[in-house]
Amino acid sequence: MTDYSKIDFSPLAAVSDDEVITHSFVKDIPLSGGKVLALVTLDNGRDHTRPNTMGPATLLELGTTFDTLTERASRGEIHAVAVTGKPFILAAGADLSKVGDIPNKEVAKLLPQLGHYVLGKQATFGVPSFVFTNGLALGGGVEIGLNADYRTIDRSAAAFALPEVFLGLIPGWGGAYILPNLIGIENALKVIVENPLKQNRMLKPQDVFDLGIADAIFDSANFLEDSIKWADRVVSGELTVKRPNVPGKVERMVKWDAAIGIARRMLESRIGTVPKSPYAALDLLKAAKSGTKEEGFEREDEVLGELISGDQFQASIYAFNLVQKRAKRPAGAPDRKLAKKVTKVGVIGAGYMASQFALLFVRRLRVPVVITDLDQAHVDKGVAYIHDEIGKLQEKGRISPDEGNRLRALVTGTTDKSLFADADWVIEAVFEELSVKQDVFEEIEQYISDDAVLATNTSSLSVEKIGAKLKHPERLVGFHFFTPVAVMPLIEVVNTPNTDEATLSTAMVTAAALKKNAVITADTPGFVVNRVLAKVLGEAMHAVDDGTPFEVVDAGFAPLGLPMPPSELLDLVGLKVGAHVLDTHHEAFPERFYRSENLHRLAEHGTLLEKDSKGKVKGIDKTAAKIVSGGKNPWTKEQILQRLEDGLADEIHRMLEDDVVHAAEDIDLCMILGAGFPFQMGGITPYLDRVGASERVFGDTFHHPPVAGVA
Repeated sequence: MTDYSKIDFSPLAAVSDDEVITHSFVKDIPLSGGKVLALVTLDNGRDHTRPNTMGPATLLELGTTFDTLTERASRGEIHAVAVTGKPFILAAGADLSKVGDIPNKEVAKLLPQLGHYVLGKQATFGVPSFVFTNGLALGGGVEIGLNADYRTIDRSAAAFALPEVFLGLIPGWGGAYILPNLIGIENALKVIVENPLKQNRMLKPQDVFDLGIADAIFDSANFLEDSIKWADRVVSGELTVKRPNVPGKVERMVKWDAAIGIARRMLESRIGTVPKSPYAALDLLKAAKSGTKEEGFEREDEVLGELISGDQFQASIYAFNLVQKRAKRPAGAPDRKLAKKVTKVGVIGAGYMASQFALLFVRRLRVPVVITDLDQAHVDKGVAYIHDEIGKLQEKGRISPDEGNRLRALVTGTTDKSLFADADWVIEAVFEELSVKQDVFEEIEQYISDDAVLATNTSSLSVEKIGAKLKHPERLVGFHFFTPVAVMPLIEVVNTPNTDEATLSTAMVTAAALKKNAVITADTPGFVVNRVLAKVLGEAMHAVDDGTPFEVVDAGFAPLGLPMPPSELLDLVGLKVGAHVLDTHHEAFPERFYRSENLHRLAEHGTLLEKDSKGKVKGIDKTAAKIVSGGKNPWTKEQILQRLEDGLADEIHRMLEDDVVHAAEDIDLCMILGAGFPFQMGGITPYLDRVGASERVFGDTFHHPPVAGVA
């Protein structure tokens, strides 16, 4: 077994020499019967905007604190030790701000070893150890508690999760071994694998208690006092803690491996086999069924060291920083002070997309929203749909009855365009045809004020051309949502040569108010996401038309790690839409974008994939396979992948040269937020650098240095 006390952790400390240290302050608390509880409070001295984190210096200081408490316990001075955090925050886990500076795998391995060494000391105090989770606890913050004997949680704690798999890691400070042995394998799979892959879903404090991760739950008003009283009862022997979810022999013999097998098949069908961390987590959870805690910790050391030093984690951190930092400060955004105030929204159209827009605007902006359409029947149907969706939110407890009534009262419909006169923001959601969009804007401009902003949700048309009939084209901006509107976090804000700064600023401020991330793009075919996806679908159909079976094409694309293979992507966006996207890009760039006549034939047929009664894909529809048959030059999987990589590197390089967006980071942000490009790839441009496509195509890389792991 590893003797952590003999490891030299100085190389790790050197990497984080400017760490914001979370200090450990000790206060003795009297218990009943003359006993004493030593309360350790973690506090980095910053406010709530900078949570406690656990870097090397923090851990080493905490380890020294724990050693002192162990000595005091041996002398009978204290009878229990508890750890809690500063107000509303226990800890947000390991400090990952300097992981890019880790020079090699050996130093990377020191991070899990140091965590195990320090947090594991809670098991050797010689007296009971407690963790009072008084607020946010993520990753290593959760594992502080898992390494203790007993845990309580504040009923109003803001966030609780083991998000490591989302970042390309595994819980490596004991979580992968301790948690399944505390709450059972199925529950542990949910917390460690399933939740992180559902956009990093958090556990509510009541869930933490119900699962058995926490032994007691208390209201925030007296959380610390109640936790101390509870600990007093445990220490005195008055209270015996029961844990019904601890796995027994039957679970270990029968359910454990079966649950792992089911989870593995689910992962393979949902995310493919490219991401490493989910499968590494499965392997650790499977191994946790037997063996000692020390053996479990050593496995975590090896796996986490490998992952920290690898490409996928470095790429994940790059992607995480994009979403957390760059998305909050969009490149090229005008001064927010130029934005016009939006006090009423008009939506042109009353169909599905228009109704989705209206629902989002009324929920986020809390202002009157009026929708219009060709006739009253369509208008009434749209308003009824919006009211019904508000009712569903109310039924789920996401809004109160009073709030539901207020939101419904804010949504109205009309065929009288004059009721748009006082709207500050008007967005269209009509048929994707240039003349139709031109006409609706030309008509509505007669009724609205000169200061009102006009927004189009077009995904493929020129925003400048859409505004060709406007008297004030400077008030028009592209505002491209992704479906489903309520879920997808990206809006492409399209800046035309005519769009003025006030309009652009209003669009960016409005996007933020809608709780969306906005990226400013030039007015060019496909903007960012659809232009990249058009390249992906075009290469796929080119290979198919040359005689490559769809199954081979899907397999060839697999290393890219996309959320779904090309066949399923075509099925999702719709064959007619896919054909239209390829046609639009071929028309704009005929030498670089492929047009597929077979895709039009597939669209006429209407079906590409054969599915079972539950919607699960069984394979390619037989008629569809006949429609695309006949090609005489099939591609190999290797040819497919390299042509795709080189084609993407070329197109993205051209997009950056043409200033479609400001930097490669904006391309990656769009693909992550708008197309679900996986975090562990870091976005498309780091991937293209790593596989050599950038060098092959334009003799350089998108990033300097490339986003990659270390030896």
